[in-house]
This record gives sequence, C-alpha cells and structure tokens, in this order.
Amino acid sequence: MTYGNYPDLGSIRRALVIKMRHHGDVLLTSPLFSNLKRALPAAQIDAFLYQDTLPMLEGHPAISEFFLYDRSWKKLPLFKKIGKEIALLRQIRSRKYDLVINLTEGDRGAIAALVSGAPCRVGFDPQGKGLLGKRKLYTHVVKICHGPRHSVERGLDALRRMGIFPSPEERDLSLFIPDAATARVRDLLALEEFHPKHYILIHPVSRWRFKCLAPKQIAALLRALHAQGERIALSAGPDLEERAMIDAILALAPEVPVLNTAGKLSLKELSALIQDAKALICVDSVPLHIASAVKTPVVALFGPSSDQNWGPWMHPQAEVVSQKLPCRPCYQDGCGGSKMSDCLYTLSTNAILDALDRVLTPNLV
Repeated sequence: MTYGNYPDLGSIRRALVIKMRHHGDVLLTSPLFSNLKRALPAAQIDAFLYQDTLPMLEGHPAISEFFLYDRSWKKLPLFKKIGKEIALLRQIRSRKYDLVINLTEGDRGAIAALVSGAPCRVGFDPQGKGLLGKRKLYTHVVKICHGPRHSVERGLDALRRMGIFPSPEERDLSLFIPDAATARVRDLLALEEFHPKHYILIHPVSRWRFKCLAPKQIAALLRALHAQGERIALSAGPDLEERAMIDAILALAPEVPVLNTAGKLSLKELSALIQDAKALICVDSVPLHIASAVKTPVVALFGPSSDQNWGPWMHPQAEVVSQKLPCRPCYQDGCGGSKMSDCLYTLSTNAILDALDRVLTPNLV
C-alpha cells in the first residue's frame, strides 16, 4: 500500500460527481469540479444533481454531462417512482465510470455510486447512518471534520483523499451566467430606470424562515437606505411564502420606491441581478454564494446557522453581521424550535448599514 492509499489517477477516463443537495450546496462544489479537471485534463467529468439545482453548475467548463433527479418523482406512485430511478441508474451504469465521488450524505448517492460499477468510489464516512454497511460501498472513505470548516473545504476533502491538493488560489467558486440572462435583467432594470452598479439588492428570504429577519426590520432597512439616496431592489424565489414575506415588507414601507423582482427571475437571471448590483444584503441562502462567485460586495445576515461553515467564500468585499451570543450558532429551527430566531430578530439596522459601508469601502473590510 502506498502512502495515503490514493487511487491511480492515471487510469481514470470517466468520472461522476454526485451532489444531491440544495442550490447553495451545489454551487459550493464548483471548485471541486475545476480542480478535478485540472488533475485529470483528459477525463470526462459528469455530475449527478437534483434537476432544480442544475443552473448552479450549468455551463461549468469542467462538466461534460448532467444526470438529473426530478424531486417531483417522489410524489409519483411507488412503481412509477422506482421505474424512473432504475432508468436513471441504468444510464449511469452504461457510462462505465472509472471514478465516482459522492458528496451527498443520503443513501441515493451511495446507491448510485455502487450501481455505477466504478472501481474507485469515494464517499464521506456515514458514521453508522443510512444503509447498513454503507461505509463498505466506498473504496476510499473521507473522514468528516467535526470542527468548524467551510463547506467548500469539506467538499475538497474528497479530492484530498484521492491525493489531489488544490492550492489556496485554486479554490474559488465558478458560476456561468449566460448573456441572455444578463440581457433580460438589464431590460427589466431599464424599465424602472435602474442602472447596473447603482442599486442595492436585498434578498431577505429563505425557504427556512428561522434564517430570516422580521419584515419590520427589513422595512426599516428600506427606509434607511432610501434616506441615504440609494435605489433598492428586492428579490425572492417563486415560493408563495417567500413572496408573501416580500409583500409584508413592502406593506410596511409603502413610501419607499422599490424594484420588486420576487418570483420573476430564473436562477441564472437572479445571478445576473446580483452581479449587476452595487451591493447585496441577504440572509444565509444561495444569493450569498452567488455574490461570492461574482464578487459583488455582500453583507450576510447570520443567525442560527454557522458563518464559518456557510459564510462568504474568497470574497474581499464581504462581511457577516451576527449577534455575539454564546448560543450561536445553535443550528436550531428558531429559539426552542419556535421557527423564530432571537439572534436575528434583535439585529439592528445600524449594524447592517455600518457593514454595508465597510464592504463598499474595501480598505475598511
């Protein structure tokens, strides 16, 4: 056995990387694909994702083909759901991969890795969770760091387990934004006489409400920014609860002119809106990671989740605003499971504005 028990990279011609998680998680894997391609320039590298997360990696220069799992299959009758999953696994099997890297904790990725037939299968230590004997499905097991560690580095640990060690400057995010998305966003901005780099974008929502401030706090922030002469845009996904929160915010500050893009943009278009913004203010959600990829100045508002694990990445004009409380990060769905986080509900407008001033003045960050 050689030192490290690294696989023979010279024999790898086809590789599959599995990341079946949420949008931000998927974007944070982009450095892994870049570095895997750098180490295996002649290999074809594919990705297995949830279908709705495709925009986060679509257009990545290192990825040749995507295999996509549609979450709506989970609502199908059992035999139809199993049929679609088996068909997808057969496609993966037919590719005859030499290497599969599973970055996902759940069982679906582990099963795909096994079914692929790849002689080299890299996956994270399940630590007794999931399928019985799951650890033995992998030829190379990645140990899990239990201390604070950014998600990007955790993903890159899979490469390190293979003997690939990216340099610090090789760990940046990659996000492709098509010209059509940029053009549509600029048309939308022009209709409201907004100009690139002359507006503050606020994305105050998340699918998890306990990561969000109260609507009255965002309304106060709108009034303060408007008083400073800033043009303001709001964004949110198509989810009805997210759009309802935007409506509640606007109802509390009707005197502030705002460009409301909630539910109107695709993920690529949202990325273009963030790229064109003067700065972004957001909670712990995918726009934060998009801002890190495109280097738009960003103020990230963190509560129960960990900014050490999920905060801005390789971004010189980024700042986290959070409460210095002994209980955070608690990783709970609100205080006592209440779905409301006091560490966010007590954040002050001035703390956010001060952080915004700092990210817009790079030498102050």
